[in-house]
Amino acid sequence: MTESPCPVGCCAEIISGKWTLLIIRDLAEERARFCELERSLEGISPRTLSLRLRALEEYGIVERHTYPEVPPRVEYALTEKGQALVPLIDDMREYGRRWLVDDAPPAPERATAAA
Repeated sequence: MTESPCPVGCCAEIISGKWTLLIIRDLAEERARFCELERSLEGISPRTLSLRLRALEEYGIVERHTYPEVPPRVEYALTEKGQALVPLIDDMREYGRRWLVDDAPPAPERATAAA
């Protein structure tokens, strides 16, 4: 008897990268160029962004559109499979707002200043 893969584990493997969910979040509304994603994801290196986008392409989450222009224009967009992750991100946003951000203890510097 062989065990089938765990659906939760399979999904977690795809979205567990540090920047993955944020890339999907940024592509949820519209296509974006590499430089737009880089600006939006403050702190991500171009190499990391490139690797994450490539991995998401391999999983079928993101598709790359190259336009035959000079200079070449490349845009990234979510596939149908990628769009299916958007409700998950929306739920995570709501959970964060409800349980983490609003209820988070004050940062040490703010707690000292408020005292």
